Amino acid sequence: MAKEPERRNSEGGESAGFSQAQGASAPTLPKTYDPREIEPKWAEFWHRHGLFTPVGGEERKTFSVVIPPPNVTGSLHLGHALNSTLQDIYVRYHRMRGYDALWLPGMDHAGIATQVVVERRLAQEGLTRHDLGREKFLERVWSWKEEYAERIRSQWRKLGLSVDFTRERFTLDDGYVRAIREVFVRLYEEGLIYRAPYIVHWDPVAQTVLSDLEVVYKEVEGKLYYVRYPLADGSGHIVVATTRPETMLGDVAVAVHPEDERYRRLVGKEAILPLVGRRLPILADAAVDPEFGTGAVKITPAHDPLDFEIGRRHGLEAVVVIDPHGRMNENAGPYRGLDRFACREKIAEDLARESYLEKVERHVHAVGHSQRTDAVVEPYLSTQWFVRMKPLAERALAALREGRGPRFVPERFEKIYVHWLENVRDWVISRQLWWGHRIPAWYCEDCGATTVSREDVHTCPVCGSPRVRQEEDVLDTWFSSALWPFVTLGWPEDTEDLRRFYPADLLVTGHDILFFWVARMVFMALPFTGKVPFRDVYLHGLIRDEDGRKMSKSVGNVVDPLEVVDAYGADALRFMLSTGVTPGQDMRFRWDRAEAARNFANKIWNATRFVLMNLRDEDLPFELATPEGIREFAAARASFAPEDRWVLHRLAETAERVTELLERYEVGEAGRALYDFLWDEFCDWYVELAKGPIYDGPPEARKRVQAVLVFVLDHAFRLLHPFMPFLTEELWQKLPHTSRVAPSLPHPSRVPSLVLAPWPTTVGVTLEAFRADADVALLGRFQEIVRLVRNLRAEVGVPPQAKIPLHVRVDAEEASAVFRTFAGAFERLARAELVRVGRDVRRPPTSLTLVFSGGEGYVPLEDLVDLDAEIARLRRELDRLDGELERVQRKLLNPEFTTRAPEEVVSRERAKEAEYRELRERVRSRLEELTRAASERRRKS
Repeated sequence: MAKEPERRNSEGGESAGFSQAQGASAPTLPKTYDPREIEPKWAEFWHRHGLFTPVGGEERKTFSVVIPPPNVTGSLHLGHALNSTLQDIYVRYHRMRGYDALWLPGMDHAGIATQVVVERRLAQEGLTRHDLGREKFLERVWSWKEEYAERIRSQWRKLGLSVDFTRERFTLDDGYVRAIREVFVRLYEEGLIYRAPYIVHWDPVAQTVLSDLEVVYKEVEGKLYYVRYPLADGSGHIVVATTRPETMLGDVAVAVHPEDERYRRLVGKEAILPLVGRRLPILADAAVDPEFGTGAVKITPAHDPLDFEIGRRHGLEAVVVIDPHGRMNENAGPYRGLDRFACREKIAEDLARESYLEKVERHVHAVGHSQRTDAVVEPYLSTQWFVRMKPLAERALAALREGRGPRFVPERFEKIYVHWLENVRDWVISRQLWWGHRIPAWYCEDCGATTVSREDVHTCPVCGSPRVRQEEDVLDTWFSSALWPFVTLGWPEDTEDLRRFYPADLLVTGHDILFFWVARMVFMALPFTGKVPFRDVYLHGLIRDEDGRKMSKSVGNVVDPLEVVDAYGADALRFMLSTGVTPGQDMRFRWDRAEAARNFANKIWNATRFVLMNLRDEDLPFELATPEGIREFAAARASFAPEDRWVLHRLAETAERVTELLERYEVGEAGRALYDFLWDEFCDWYVELAKGPIYDGPPEARKRVQAVLVFVLDHAFRLLHPFMPFLTEELWQKLPHTSRVAPSLPHPSRVPSLVLAPWPTTVGVTLEAFRADADVALLGRFQEIVRLVRNLRAEVGVPPQAKIPLHVRVDAEEASAVFRTFAGAFERLARAELVRVGRDVRRPPTSLTLVFSGGEGYVPLEDLVDLDAEIARLRRELDRLDGELERVQRKLLNPEFTTRAPEEVVSRERAKEAEYRELRERVRSRLEELTRAASERRRKS
């Protein structure tokens, strides 16, 4: 299992003995890694030299990514940082693999969200948009857009995103407006866009219609009112149950299920609407749920979507009684002007007073709220523009079944996607806003004709009248966003970008907008390009706080990504996010993981500083910048030390593993593989082993080791670059040979940069040769024994600087080879003194035993520790662990805790129980050993 980065501290580098060899050249890196100095420098360098702009050429293989355009409503959040980091990893990875990569940036005008924000700002000035008028208000919004667009660009640069700013787009730029009109007109001409009255979701705060996907349903505790509707013939009454008595003022019928025997005799009769006196037909319709309330329901076509459908089937009138502001209108009679919720209470009082209210029950039900304003959504009868979705969904389903994509990661989202396509409803695309794409439809005020046109209409094409007015409404933001993959590349023109980079290879986005955006992009792309707009769709989850809660301003748990960047650097944020992600799953943000990622950067910095401090110009006997030089380097590996061959072998394995994981979209595992190799194997083992030849070895050995160190750093930086671009660029540029490395593809800037360095591969010359001839088992046995000694030192409390005597009995040649090969390194890394090594070594009295593969080690305790004091300490520790274990077990045996506490809390307690058990067993075992040793000492004395 990969180790989690958060377990690391910042020790390493100077504190781990990264010092300068006698007589070596001056250090070339500052002592302290400071991302605030490094990151802005390289962001400016990359963009100044145009390294993220494709080099062009129809013959080159390409890679492109569809960026989810952020809204111009403010700053980027952690979700943007995660999404952008994942995209950047793949763009940088493919660029290093020789692809002409395009990552086109851009922003979304975000109709409702942006207009709401700007209107709030106006309200602070005591103004409304109507005070300014449409033109002046839009000028204000454009000013907001310019201010916040620059803020977003700055944040992209800070995060190190390799976007091509020369191609930046905006969903309201001139080219986009032309494309929107082209799409709208074509869909209208095909009968796929229409205008009709319909029940829509209305936001009375934002004053606009919402799509189904913009409504959030919340469980609300309300009331169910049972109301007596008198029968018109005086023979009794029928009881109707409703949660919204305020809408009864718009009732036009009472309905029952046709097979409900309770009411069969009443079908065809009439009831009287209480408080109003209107006669209502009692009708039968199969859509009525006989299990709800009394089985009889009131029909209000203007204020309920199901009632609207029933009303259309039976030819009923629709009476609107609530206005767009959520107040009762002129059709509400004496209740006119009341807020809808105040009216509910007033009508309930009046029904009770007039003896129409039979009873009121507590009722928990799901109530729709606006995603943007959190207002309770009002079902509202309104004439709107719609997209007929079923024909578009059928094309998308056909593309998927024919293998044309898209491919979902994780795969389980394909079923969710298909289910939605098979049950899709028409999409209301008109919004009662001013900010957005104004619908290209004109109405003649003389003959009533509607004209949909690519160009502005000044006279009616039917009657010739100049009295035409354009539709006031704008298009849903998601309509324009749905065209993003191909319009940004120049559609409807036949551009080189469109030919080369469409369809995109990858879309990375949150699973929460699978229907809002992903599906709609497929819908729109197929009719206009004939292609699915992207090959692969990588869906990630949300970033939650440490306790698993959704981040929210109202809760106060939102973390600003720039706050993390300021504290630890962009690379630390990127590495923390990318190693914590699992496709399709939510992740939790933890500050200690960000700090651990910064510590990882420190570790790499200090290791590189050590290498450079001890590197002379003549120390590289191989030309490591060319394929020929690398071949020569690889051919000489037989003369290398075992640890050299081992680290090169592990580098090759890591490169292959990371490449495989990235190809499978297992980004987190790829990052953790790099972490393990660089921290554990390279820094903690190989660099420490290299100190022997560097400080005390002959010149040939020192030069060989330096070549290995530089070669491994070069290729490790290339592997890590997509994850931590700033740090790796800074360090790679300091290596002595990298300015001569040929780029992955020719670039007009001709500047050396890790951005264009070839990706390490096990295919061909680069690393393939190092996969063989490595005695991995020898190094593994060496590491095992060093760890055993280190653990013993910690467990018995040996001071860090004290060396422990070690007697070693070897029973197998494999174990003997470890001490024959690494005796000096072993004593240095284990802080031990090898007293004797051989097959006939016996266990000294009062000693502890270390068992390893092929032998045993004995550590005499005389003069090393105070046995009696250590035994007393271990007994106290055992008592403490017994108490902790008992406390946790009491908790876990309590059903109140295990059934009611959050799952993650219970899991944490179970993990604690396992940890305490393991620690207790280790302490108990060590206590037994020390007790035996103390008994031996007493017997001998």
